[in-house]
Amino acid sequence: MPDTTPELRSGQRHDISHEVLGVVFQVRDGALQVLLWRRAQAPEAGCWSLPVGPVGVAESLEAAVSRHLATKVDVRDLAHLEQLGTWSEVHRVPSRRLVATAYLGLVPTTSDPDTPRDTDWHLADSLPATAFDHGAVVTHALARLRAKLSYTNIGFALAPEEFTMAALNRLYCAALGRPVSVTNLQRVLLRRGVLEATGRLAAPGTAGGRPAARYRFRHHELEVTDAFPVLRPRRTSSRGAEDPPGAESVD
Repeated sequence: MPDTTPELRSGQRHDISHEVLGVVFQVRDGALQVLLWRRAQAPEAGCWSLPVGPVGVAESLEAAVSRHLATKVDVRDLAHLEQLGTWSEVHRVPSRRLVATAYLGLVPTTSDPDTPRDTDWHLADSLPATAFDHGAVVTHALARLRAKLSYTNIGFALAPEEFTMAALNRLYCAALGRPVSVTNLQRVLLRRGVLEATGRLAAPGTAGGRPAARYRFRHHELEVTDAFPVLRPRRTSSRGAEDPPGAESVD
């Protein structure tokens, strides 16, 4: 059977290049934000882009994205990095055959990268005009993060080393983009063995009252803690029936 790819039909073959994209999330000012830089040159000049760069001939994809994040946007304190997927639409970038592999990176609240002037943090749920398919990549990364918050300990990568339950609840609310019950969050995470008490208390607040206990994540590597997602609102079926009473929820 004759090869009918566009390159052969036109009598031309083009090299395929490979780039890496970094989707970096951090909870800042009470909201989940993503790091973007503004393109200065065509194509898509003026649009916001994910940190991006080519893969070196002697480096892995993970090493490449780590290098670009460190050298281009000063993101060096990644608490978690994982591959999201590969985007390979033929015309995803004009005039070039460019395949991209994207990574999800998480930065704890204690880190403050010294980003360049053309780089800024943006609300993950309200993106500006983005270049190429980068908006779709961010949407995919956001869905991945929010799903993993329900069945893994991935919250460790967004949180400081120690925290009160109220502070952790605010972080989860920001990352999930919706309210979460602090009482149920504490119950679920302690039952799963995700958190442990440090034995220390937070400094008393100006309003007085009993100082809050301080907690920390038991492990700082990704672990599946429950095969059944629970950090979600109750869902109603097409018949109007809610989740069964025994189903856990943190709402």
